[in-house]
Amino acid sequence: MLSDKTPSPIITLSQPTAEVGAQVHRLISECPPLDPNSMYCNLLQSSHFSETAVAAKIGDELVGFVSGYRIPQRPDTLFVWQVAVGEKARGQGLATRMLLAILARPANQDINRIETTITPNNKASWALFEGLAKKLDTQIGSAVMFDKTRHFADQHETEMLVKVGPFKAVQA
Repeated sequence: MLSDKTPSPIITLSQPTAEVGAQVHRLISECPPLDPNSMYCNLLQSSHFSETAVAAKIGDELVGFVSGYRIPQRPDTLFVWQVAVGEKARGQGLATRMLLAILARPANQDINRIETTITPNNKASWALFEGLAKKLDTQIGSAVMFDKTRHFADQHETEMLVKVGPFKAVQA
């Protein structure tokens, strides 16, 4: 008897280049509630910050992207700017795979903390980082970083600073 389950397409992860910048821009626009950046910003994320970013593709189609950077005053900390997973690739643990791929790179072996910001009602992002903390066998904490009224003039929801770590180096 044949299975009616179609196998999931193979998703490849790679360090991005500027050539995916326009695809990143499109993907982020298709992933609310992510805030869109300028295409120029996405080009910089894909080139200047490629060591702390990852692109996920099915064939030539970009279906996932994580951008981040090392906090200059604390280079052992990866700040995750955005995590985007397209509809075609959701429900497969791709966001966690992308984050772990960044941490497993030889150049990132000294990262032992992650920070990001999440709005209080973004359940998917909270679940992602809570799950990541559990997978890394570490703690997660949060506090207000940018207040809706004080910092955003009531034009954007409050952003909570989420801290994961410390954790041991992730092996490739």
